[in-house]
Amino acid sequence: MPELSQRTGMPVSEVKVKGRWRQLSLLGGTMLVDSTEASLVSSLFPLIRQSLGVSLGALGVLTAAGKVAGAFTGPLWVWAAQRWSRKSVLVVATGLWGVWGVAAGFSQNFGQLLVLYTVLAAGYAAAHPIITELIGDLFGGSSRGRAVGVVYGAVSLVSAGIGPLKGQLAGVDDGWRWGLWGIGAFNILLGIGLWVWFRDPGRGAAEEQLADLDRATRDAHSKLTRDKVLSLLGIRSLVVLLISRLMSGHLLVGTFGVVFLVDVYGFSTQKASIVLLPFGVGYFLGTLLGGVAADWAHRRSPRHGLVAVLQAAQFVFALVAYFGTQFDYGSIALFGVFFALMGATQGVNPSVNRPMVMAITPPELRGAAFAVYVSVFEAIAWAGFSLGAGFLGDAVGLRTVFLWVLVLLMLANGVFLTLLYRPYADDVARVQRELHARREAALLVRG
Repeated sequence: MPELSQRTGMPVSEVKVKGRWRQLSLLGGTMLVDSTEASLVSSLFPLIRQSLGVSLGALGVLTAAGKVAGAFTGPLWVWAAQRWSRKSVLVVATGLWGVWGVAAGFSQNFGQLLVLYTVLAAGYAAAHPIITELIGDLFGGSSRGRAVGVVYGAVSLVSAGIGPLKGQLAGVDDGWRWGLWGIGAFNILLGIGLWVWFRDPGRGAAEEQLADLDRATRDAHSKLTRDKVLSLLGIRSLVVLLISRLMSGHLLVGTFGVVFLVDVYGFSTQKASIVLLPFGVGYFLGTLLGGVAADWAHRRSPRHGLVAVLQAAQFVFALVAYFGTQFDYGSIALFGVFFALMGATQGVNPSVNRPMVMAITPPELRGAAFAVYVSVFEAIAWAGFSLGAGFLGDAVGLRTVFLWVLVLLMLANGVFLTLLYRPYADDVARVQRELHARREAALLVRG
């Protein structure tokens, strides 16, 4: 029987799944290509705007359409992963699906680009919920923060290096098309690599109470039902996190950051794209530091540590965003410093909120929880912010939009997260009791 802490009711040791860091690198590569292709349209939108003759609002429409499509298909991909296998869904939806990115590069008008980009986003919606669920099965509670931080940080760091290169496509005729073709082709190759080398550890493989049980026993609870999915809405701390996701205004930086510098402060697309590098480096460092802080806070104060780190990240981001967007420094280098700080404070979030969702849901419901959290609620937030910023940016200017969304809304989000302090610890303890009961039942049957 696993040893449990008398103070927290949680395991005091951690299961180390064989080959977990190697498997994590494959998952990180998948997220990297997906996020790079998804961000390509945003970073090169000034070129698309000129090439296809559209307004700033078109960027909001593109982003919103992709996110809305993902809100519908994300849960469907999670269901397909339950019905068949997580590996096969990832190979198809986040690998071979890159063919739609190649097709989007041939778009002759905005209508064609909108349709093909939306189909592309519909497939990529599988990545975050399924990959994050897999991380929860590869790593135990005391190292999930670092694991999530490494994945999100590495993705951001490599994306940061690619960011300025994407910006240089501005000097190539139809450069945005070449970007879509290249990344789409690479994504297809990565899907083939996943099929050859990735090994699914099975649900619950990193849970101390379940690790020594056979896979069939662990999978006995894995079948998703309507009642199980609806039970997610009965988890009080998850509901708070979902509402908080709708208030996550920092999502707007990735979509409109380059366009903001072009339209508000007059930088060229090539020069404005330079900030993607410090932003990505900052995000990388933020995820790593956030992961370390999350694991330390979890050990130091299992009841309140993660909540405090998450709340602090919102307040600090709002402060940095105010000074980083509301003043004209006349230098892309100074804007790069502030974008690095915004990236760092934003990067703390996934290293904290993903492990929190893992801790308050049983293994079989984590995929569904992340589908709701990322594919639905984050998609709704991102779509709303992008669509609103696109049209409001034309009307009142992106500077005003950034003040309301990146500063004031984020301050409100930090205050709102105070509601997590009471229910979070209770929800974590409930999951631990349930896993312990499953172990006892399995051992009793085993005789």
